[in-house]
Amino acid sequence: MIYLWASLLFLSNLLAWGSNFFGVPGNWLLLLFTIVYKLVLPPDQTPDLSWTILLMALVMAIFGEIWEFAASAAGAAKKGGSRRGAIMSIVGSLVGSIGGAVIGVPVPVIGPLLGALVGGAVGAFAGAYFGERDRKHGDRVAIGKAALVGRLFGTAGKLVFGLVMLIIVTADSFADF
Repeated sequence: MIYLWASLLFLSNLLAWGSNFFGVPGNWLLLLFTIVYKLVLPPDQTPDLSWTILLMALVMAIFGEIWEFAASAAGAAKKGGSRRGAIMSIVGSLVGSIGGAVIGVPVPVIGPLLGALVGGAVGAFAGAYFGERDRKHGDRVAIGKAALVGRLFGTAGKLVFGLVMLIIVTADSFADF
């Protein structure tokens, strides 16, 4: 029976990890599902999820957030982006992620994920561009490009940290380490 629960944890965590493509805090959902799994299962069940793995997953979630924030902020800030441009970039990336996911639906499985990733990046560009309305066109484009690249690098890094979380949690839930 424990392997059924471990399989459900894996599927839940896989969906949580995939939600990172849409701008949802998927790594934190993954950690939440893992904590609930650890607390709900009886302590005498083996294989058991260790507290060390939970702590490692927490650290990875924190590093993923730091990476995403640093990459996103550094891009536009290097080009002199304003706070309004940064806020509009965030809003644009959320709207773009949803729109991109909808547009990508005709392509099975990977379409919505890639659509959300590209849509989020394009949305970050558009948000930063329109958020810098007091600047010249060339400056707005440069800030928008920086926001787009920052969004892509930030999301990619967060996905890598989340994938490591998914692998270590899944491995420990199926076999004691």
